[in-house]
Amino acid sequence: MERSLSTLVILGASGDLTHRLLLPGLGTLLRHHPSRDVKLVGASADELSQDAWAQRVREGLSDGDCHRDRLEQVVNTTQYRQLDVTAPDQLCDFLHELREPGRPIVLYFALPPAVSMKACRALQGCELPEGLRLAIEKPFGSDWDTAHEFNQLLTSLVPEKQVFRVDHYLGKATVLNLIGLRFGNRILEPIWNVANIERVEIIADETLALEGRAGYYDHAGALKDMLQSHLLLVMALIAMEEPARIDELELRDLLVHTLRATVLWGEDPVKASRRARYTAGTINGKEIPDYVDEPGVEPSRNTETLAEVTVEVRNARWTGVPFRLRSGKALGDGFRGIIIKFRPVLHPPTGFRNAPEPNVLAIGLTPETLSLTMVTNAEGDRWDLENTTLYSELGESPIRPYGEILDLILAGDPLLSVRGDMAEECWRILGPVLDAWADNKVPMDEYNAGSTGPSTWNA
Repeated sequence: MERSLSTLVILGASGDLTHRLLLPGLGTLLRHHPSRDVKLVGASADELSQDAWAQRVREGLSDGDCHRDRLEQVVNTTQYRQLDVTAPDQLCDFLHELREPGRPIVLYFALPPAVSMKACRALQGCELPEGLRLAIEKPFGSDWDTAHEFNQLLTSLVPEKQVFRVDHYLGKATVLNLIGLRFGNRILEPIWNVANIERVEIIADETLALEGRAGYYDHAGALKDMLQSHLLLVMALIAMEEPARIDELELRDLLVHTLRATVLWGEDPVKASRRARYTAGTINGKEIPDYVDEPGVEPSRNTETLAEVTVEVRNARWTGVPFRLRSGKALGDGFRGIIIKFRPVLHPPTGFRNAPEPNVLAIGLTPETLSLTMVTNAEGDRWDLENTTLYSELGESPIRPYGEILDLILAGDPLLSVRGDMAEECWRILGPVLDAWADNKVPMDEYNAGSTGPSTWNA
């Protein structure tokens, strides 16, 4: 098998993202794709010895269950450089030193959005290596204007096909399974429309509270962290039209086509959205303080820890179907998945003692499950109707989501990367909600940590 050579440079290598997600994801990739020959280089403003960096790489790859020989190969060749990524002279010299014939360079910006933009501006004065790829972590800007500005900056450096805006949700096996589920089953595709589906809910709740991430989260909040990127893209995968083939052009064209048709429910950001913040409570026996009392939180920012927005895809397939997007922290059930509720049967036959309940298709994201609730005759009395659920646990991919994303970036394939117009459309959809929240037109509700959300929402 021909080996694929590349240099992966992580800017912001000393941060939590690298240790917790990137290196373990890379470990699973190297274990299952032995043709990947990666030279790993770390860079950040922090002072870190070569030995300390090599140990971090070893621990991260081990967490990804990387084979020992591949692990040692990467550890023995890895390098670390203390670097101000926003300083043009330092960044240009660094890139020049990395050049190797036949080995493309990937710059992975594991940095806050504002710092990534400064680093990209610093690149404008550099002689860039041929084929340089830029991998940018979400969120892509902080609103439509900054996203548009960032897109123009990126494409002034390299062609769009060499820009990889990373949304690791697109690397989740269950999210990718949506394509096979949608278009590989004759019983689903004909009924995947407004005539048969009453509503769709896409939920990404988690039991974790802030967990020391105030530096990022208190500036972002639940809507920017989850809804604006992850959940809108999952919604587009659910609602898009059938692709003729699976490639980066066809798939991303269909996704952005769906996003362009998406509007807030009723075109009213106040009625279409809700927000809340957790107060003190208990989760799995652990005491959680009020969010505003968490270390590093600035109460005046009025950051939400639970966000909910309902949107509509205005086209012939979906007009009139609400898509509810919800995500939050410190929630007791921690449910992550997609719930598709079908409409009731038009005319159930008379003679049954109860009306049949609508069918429900539930796709669990974490853990990865699939269930379909259908109506059958009851076991005790054949003239009663009851729900029967067909359930399956889906096999987890041996490669973690970040490994799936890195695999395509290292291959130069932008299939699972967010295209510039997709990022802008996501901000266009939710921009009015952010404006309404900034003007305090939507109240900040509260819920106890460990509950399922505000009691008024549940009602």
